[in-house]
Amino acid sequence: MASIKDLIQKSNDTLKKEGIQGFSKHVQHYIKSHMQNQPKGTMKDVLFINGCSPDLLPHPWRYRVKYQREQLSMFGMTSDEIYYTNITLDLVRNYHTFVIFRAPYTKQLGQFVKLAKRLHKTVFYDVDDLVISTEYTDSIPYIHTMANKERYDQDVTNNGKLLSMCDHAITTTEALAGELSGFVKDVTVHRNCAGIDLVQLSQAVKKSEHETIRIGYFSGSITHNDDFRSIVGVLCKLFDKYPQLELWCIGQLDLPDELVNYTDRIHVHPFMDYTELPSYIAQVDINLAPLKETLFNAAKSEIKWIEAALVKVPTVASDWGAFEKMIDHGQTGLLCKTEQDWEKALVSLIESRTLREKLANHAYTYVLEHCISETCGYNLVQTIQKHRAPNIAFAVSKLDISGGIRVMYQHACILQDQGWDVSILSYYDKEHWARFEDHALPILPLDAKKMDIRMERVVATMWPTVSLIEKLPNIDRKMYLVQNYEPGFYPQGDPHRMQAVQSYCPRFDVRFITISKWCQKWLKKKYGKKAAYIPNGLDLQAFTPVQRDWSGKIRILIEGDSYASHKNVDESFRITNRLDPGLYEIWYVSYNGKPKEWYRVDRFFHQVEYQDIPSIYQSCHILLKSSLLESFSYPPLEMMSTGGLVIALPNEGNQEYLIDQVNCLFYEKGNIEQALMLIDTLCHDPKLREKLSENGRQTALSRNWKDLTAIIQEAYK
Repeated sequence: MASIKDLIQKSNDTLKKEGIQGFSKHVQHYIKSHMQNQPKGTMKDVLFINGCSPDLLPHPWRYRVKYQREQLSMFGMTSDEIYYTNITLDLVRNYHTFVIFRAPYTKQLGQFVKLAKRLHKTVFYDVDDLVISTEYTDSIPYIHTMANKERYDQDVTNNGKLLSMCDHAITTTEALAGELSGFVKDVTVHRNCAGIDLVQLSQAVKKSEHETIRIGYFSGSITHNDDFRSIVGVLCKLFDKYPQLELWCIGQLDLPDELVNYTDRIHVHPFMDYTELPSYIAQVDINLAPLKETLFNAAKSEIKWIEAALVKVPTVASDWGAFEKMIDHGQTGLLCKTEQDWEKALVSLIESRTLREKLANHAYTYVLEHCISETCGYNLVQTIQKHRAPNIAFAVSKLDISGGIRVMYQHACILQDQGWDVSILSYYDKEHWARFEDHALPILPLDAKKMDIRMERVVATMWPTVSLIEKLPNIDRKMYLVQNYEPGFYPQGDPHRMQAVQSYCPRFDVRFITISKWCQKWLKKKYGKKAAYIPNGLDLQAFTPVQRDWSGKIRILIEGDSYASHKNVDESFRITNRLDPGLYEIWYVSYNGKPKEWYRVDRFFHQVEYQDIPSIYQSCHILLKSSLLESFSYPPLEMMSTGGLVIALPNEGNQEYLIDQVNCLFYEKGNIEQALMLIDTLCHDPKLREKLSENGRQTALSRNWKDLTAIIQEAYK
């Protein structure tokens, strides 16, 4: 067996050179050996952002990332893991919750946390030690001997900086929770628990028979030197009293000079892979867990006791911190405050195999019932669910700008402003972000194969998306935002017409929402579907009133898709083609359709950005709108908000707010002469113009999106 000095030196060299954090070669090795843990683009519930290299500090990563992911999986919550230096801002789209484990602040991580919080995704900081301020770490004597203390201190400070940016903290002990409460508003204690693999490894171990009495100390990290020294005097006494006594030391530890005389009875093993640890712990008869009564130690967890209990080895521990909380003295272990307590406890166990077995068996039973993944996971799931914002996703085929898409955007942005985690699921769009006004909304693929995430609500927005959301797994509530009678978009015999009808009679449970009282009526009458009603609103800050000059050339605006028969755009141009080009200027705006050869158009606006639409309305005197079918007709409302006037063909979608001779003028379908007469009347009757303009403006004011916030939230709840 190697000398104590050589073995301890070998196990400590790395830390003395590189400190606690995972530096260059350890990080690179981690990245290469754990690529299977990197996110693959699938949407999941939780992303763990790991700041602790498994190569250098394997215990923290294993308990706080690997085993917590295992716990979530047992209770139906999916997760991914990524090393903190590999984080990209785009990953924020794919998860509801982020758990940052012991990572230091970096510019990229800081931006990531800020973006996640703006999107109302929950960000936890998980830490299992008081490595959040040098005020704590400076209390450890070993830290002052580190060659790179300055770098270590900066990492510790950066841990605290990132912690302070997060919404909540998760930690291992009550003492640690108390200190973290000075950094974040909310702290949850979720204790360390043994994973499936550790339980299996432990249960597979066969204890050896030996004539000696073996006391084991499994140090973990080099920072426990002072803890071990606190019982050296007791150990010397016991070595002198019991010649059959042996001390087994595993891990990073500088053995005190006082033990040199007992070298032949001390077995030293360097830090080892955790898969080997249960077999070594099982070879000892008594597990030692001394702690000096410091704040730093009060925050440490009870891992040493758990790992020994799983191989039925009794633990003698300091009556301090987590040991005091978790060990039932005399039943699942022995607790000590003074040297006399330590000597008494160890003597009793050395001399009584029966007592050793009693404590070991009780601890084993307790740990299996309370301290393994399958018994701890529910607490973690509850913690995440408790703090998670309500989430919702709007499903679209493609984000082409239209009235219906704008309404969806408004609902999404209002919910986001109210603290909801909002996403868009798109079948065709490949972009990752949707921008609407001053909002950013994540775009995710509308693909069941990539949806390994639980969504509380998913909303179909047009008939093709209804069948698509049917295939999505893990959706608590499916909804359908109906904005028009879509079968009317297609002629009889077109298969799309039948599919649109079928969307109102889905084979799965759907909650209907609509933006039109007309739609609300036919959904109930034709299909027996009760729909919640959300009135459509308007952004009054964009569509502001402008005074028109009626003394010169009159500008008439036509809006709509020239190739959509229900928009009836041809009829608008049959009217305006009859007007004198010297007196009237015709503007045409359409997102999809283009002017037909026979249209007389002075200026055409195609696929105009939404923010540019108000200026078009403000530049025109009259909106001529001849649509046959509208669930809710936006252009008249937008025109009235700018102070302009409206001549329209009445339909179910505009009669909800348009009143003939009050805030608009109606003409009969196909009656070109009547429409021309109404245009002429507006041009020559200033009192009528003033009346229609004022009433139209008041109508628009009653449709302010900001006043609809409570209604929208209630409908989607």
